[in-house]
Amino acid sequence: MDGSGLPVTRSTCPYCGVGCGVLLQPDGQGGLNVRGDPDHPANYGRLCSKGTALGETVGLEQRLFAPRVDGRDTSWDTALQLVADRFSQTIAEHGPDSTAFYVSGQLLTEDYYVANKLMKGFVGSANIDTNSRLCMASSVAGHKRAFGTDTVPGTYEDIDEADLVVLVGSNLAWCHPVLYQRLLAARKKRGTKVVVIDPRRTASCDGADMHLALQPGSDVALFNRLLVALYDGGALDVAYIARTDGFDAALKAAWNDSSKPTGLSEAEIQAFCSLWMSTDKVVTIYSQGVNQSTSGSDKVNAILNCHLATGRIGKPGCGPFSVTGQPNAMGGREVGGLANMLACHLDLENADHRAAVRGFWGAKTVPDKPGLKAVDMFRGVGDGRIKALWIIHTNPAVSMPEADAVRDAIAACPFTVVSDITDQTDTARLADVLLPASAWAEKDGTVTNSDRTISRQRSVLPAPGQARPDWDILAEVGRRMGFAKAFDYGSEVEIFREYAALSGIAGQFGRDFDISALSDLTDTEYANLTPQRWPISATRKGGRFFANGQFFHPNGKARMLPVSWKPPAAKTTPRFPFRLNTGRVRDQWHTMTRTGLSARLSAHLAEPFVDIHPEDARSLDIKPADLVQISSPTGTAILRARITDAVPLGQVFAPMHWTGETAPAARIGAVVAAAFDPVSGQPESKAGVAAVSRFKAAWYGFAISRDDMKLDTDYWAVARTSCGVRAELAGSAPVPDWDAETRRMFNAPDAHLTSIIDAKRGRARIALHQDGALIGALFVSPTPVAVMRDYLATLPGSASADILSGRPPADAPNPGPVLCSCFGIGINTIVSAVETKGLLSVESIGEALGAGTNCGSCKPEIAEVLHKLRAKEAAE
Repeated sequence: MDGSGLPVTRSTCPYCGVGCGVLLQPDGQGGLNVRGDPDHPANYGRLCSKGTALGETVGLEQRLFAPRVDGRDTSWDTALQLVADRFSQTIAEHGPDSTAFYVSGQLLTEDYYVANKLMKGFVGSANIDTNSRLCMASSVAGHKRAFGTDTVPGTYEDIDEADLVVLVGSNLAWCHPVLYQRLLAARKKRGTKVVVIDPRRTASCDGADMHLALQPGSDVALFNRLLVALYDGGALDVAYIARTDGFDAALKAAWNDSSKPTGLSEAEIQAFCSLWMSTDKVVTIYSQGVNQSTSGSDKVNAILNCHLATGRIGKPGCGPFSVTGQPNAMGGREVGGLANMLACHLDLENADHRAAVRGFWGAKTVPDKPGLKAVDMFRGVGDGRIKALWIIHTNPAVSMPEADAVRDAIAACPFTVVSDITDQTDTARLADVLLPASAWAEKDGTVTNSDRTISRQRSVLPAPGQARPDWDILAEVGRRMGFAKAFDYGSEVEIFREYAALSGIAGQFGRDFDISALSDLTDTEYANLTPQRWPISATRKGGRFFANGQFFHPNGKARMLPVSWKPPAAKTTPRFPFRLNTGRVRDQWHTMTRTGLSARLSAHLAEPFVDIHPEDARSLDIKPADLVQISSPTGTAILRARITDAVPLGQVFAPMHWTGETAPAARIGAVVAAAFDPVSGQPESKAGVAAVSRFKAAWYGFAISRDDMKLDTDYWAVARTSCGVRAELAGSAPVPDWDAETRRMFNAPDAHLTSIIDAKRGRARIALHQDGALIGALFVSPTPVAVMRDYLATLPGSASADILSGRPPADAPNPGPVLCSCFGIGINTIVSAVETKGLLSVESIGEALGAGTNCGSCKPEIAEVLHKLRAKEAAE
């Protein structure tokens, strides 16, 4: 407890794979105060903007409170019996492989374990895959090929001790901000150099020593050039290479790649190679830009080859480091949540491993071949092979490539179950059965972060309505399907003990994953479990792997693979001339079912957008803030244009977060083709092809509202505000009566309406008041609407009289668009402080305002504001 007398609980953040510790304190009114845990080894008290805003996302307004069958609330008994009966009937009529589970890194390890056990051990199919397939499957494949098992060799401490950190396909500043702060701290303390390898100029490039804007998909060619340079420069570790197989073949393949295109100059390549080979302590951090590729596994192995060839692995400050995108992507890998794995890093296609798992579980059979990976799974749903599908805590109707086809496949599936905390997702709306699951801060269990640290998530809030933990839902279905003994769990700790005991069997097979020392935890010891890095066995505790050159292939050696550059699957053509890159933004998470509830997080980038190079924009007659249509062979999306040279000529970038709930015309997954890596099954989401054209809007609109609006236009995008919602709108056809349309949109037939309409010029400004309070306003223009959006968004519910001006009164504060989401500091506040207080640096702005002093991910944008102000002064 603290001074308030309310209990404080240690838990773990539910966002990225950094796995930050948090301190949770109920506020006594159903809410939650959240701050960083200063004792957690992942973050030592730091949180990013998303973690800082967690307390704003635990409201119940969008929660699912009861089981629902065919759109009607029902009892748990009815819903679960239906699920058990339909899956049993489908198996009896069509075989186990006619069923599938699609699960998520949002599951806790105990939930994940039960799902994997039910499908692989008792349904008898390997058709369980996870949205982590879209995130880190290529890393898993690369690790297994090189090391013999899916081992992350390093730790976060290696970032602290490195002299060179290379970020490959990783915008660490935005996607893993707390790790980025560790990197900046190392840079300040020991002069750590930073190289960013990314086609885009991202926030991670701010202050980097080198940015290599390589051609999309050319990572293998670049790291093969590095391997050749290491050989030519005499920088190899011959003794360590003796502990590997395949060096000669890998080097030969690298030689053959020497002339392959990278988009980089020879001087840039040589500078990078020289820096890498002359620095002993090198950490290569890679993420989705490497993994999400049709050659993602080869990219991973190209990176691993360079570390193996120099022995820069397993030592302090050295090693390749895959950072994961979800809080429990690692936990899912550990329990075998992928279609081609068994629990505890055992191999599905190894007869001895299968026999051991089958015997441990008391199962009749364990499948001897991999199940359908994500892309093929939904193709199987679409062509009728999968007839019963259970989706848990993920939104594939948005997040999968070829999302329109996936949405249609789910809609047509004979029986679809969705477990989630809300019914308001694109996928949940397609379900035959909806099951209400407990959410973060309501459930107990463990998660594993990117450096193998197991942490507890703990319950501090009551689950609303009839919501239940996922493991409990899954186990009850297992019992009702006739597997009562195998799923007779009464608590999370019973599952954890079983899982830890199974890992001991894996340890006997010589596998890396072994937490058997935790298999006899008491209930109290589990409740008080502190963060621990695996392995945790009688013979080993935590630490790094591979410093001693001992690996997990049968001969104990690592394998260096001959890998060669391959172009992306899709080729640009005159019809589709652009390369499409997709990714994340700083303050949103996946499909925004959690972060979208926070007004503070939604204020930074409130609308879906596409970044396009100025020259491309000029050639296409696209101006700033125009709407743009992005088309590909698989679908279309409409996005707001951001014109910037952060993307190269001929390339565009669009974020992945918007959905049918928040911007139905902007679902970028519909534009991404479902080409995937043949080894890992991971889709290529970073190098699609697209056509770009200006969306021919007859009108543009901006609206603010106290309540949800009825939106039905060619384009709309909504975002939460502190006073309600805001929306961007556009239509391709004129609207004959804006007064009537506004009343319909705001569902306010009797409200007092004030309007200024210039029909000739296509302009309208309309406000609706009820009982003296503003309930909504709409601004319409034939070009993108020019009003003070962030000011207007604060007005619903107030008695504002002059709203139709679209601007604040001269004496009213207007902080402007938010730059620092952690503290809600807008650009105008920063500009004013710079101009009135003579602030000359990002650090001085932080000292004066606090901006950038928490997670630091806004510092590059603050630096850009300073740069523009200086440029303006110089020009005057």
